[in-house]
Amino acid sequence: MFPIRDTKTSNKFPLVNLCLIGINIYFFIRELIAPNIDTFIELYGLIPANIDFYRPETLTPFISGLFLHAGFLHILSNMWFLWIFGDNVESLMGHFKYLGFYLICGILASFTQYLFISGSNLPMIGASGAIAGVLGAYLKYFPNNKIDTLIPIFGLPIIVAIPAGFMLIYWFFIQTFSGFTTIVDSTTAIGGVAYIAHIGGFIGGLLVSPLFVW
Repeated sequence: MFPIRDTKTSNKFPLVNLCLIGINIYFFIRELIAPNIDTFIELYGLIPANIDFYRPETLTPFISGLFLHAGFLHILSNMWFLWIFGDNVESLMGHFKYLGFYLICGILASFTQYLFISGSNLPMIGASGAIAGVLGAYLKYFPNNKIDTLIPIFGLPIIVAIPAGFMLIYWFFIQTFSGFTTIVDSTTAIGGVAYIAHIGGFIGGLLVSPLFVW
């Protein structure tokens, strides 16, 4: 299932959501034009083995890593989900609270993944953990919104309006199943996807979103 559009969009201009999309695209372009992409990612990505909680300067990648991506498909899929689901959550919380919520969910997601791979030297990058938090908040406050969703049926792409609650619970089930598989297999990701971060971000979004809705 792939979401196409939210049939009940916000009536407020999603300033922060658009800025987040723009910032992600900007840093992706910076990656592409960097003299050495690997060095750029190692500098700003979250490398678990480099984290030292007694040295605050090593903790900044918990935020900077949220704005890096591993390729065009990675950033396009992340920004598409943020575009569809972020505006309603921003409208509910307000601009500044939404920004704080987004960053906190991203940090919670990265920290959850970090707990399982604290000795890894591979960079963790991507906005998907923060966006998972947005999805968690969307599930909590807009479960009855309809999402036009592309579903392949007998090889044909069919667009069906699905309740957001059903779609997001299904999405979380897939992340949980895949995350459990990575733990059992003693791997950190399948195909480079940090499923544990998705789970942490989603649950974080569900739990902390009420702190930002007032």
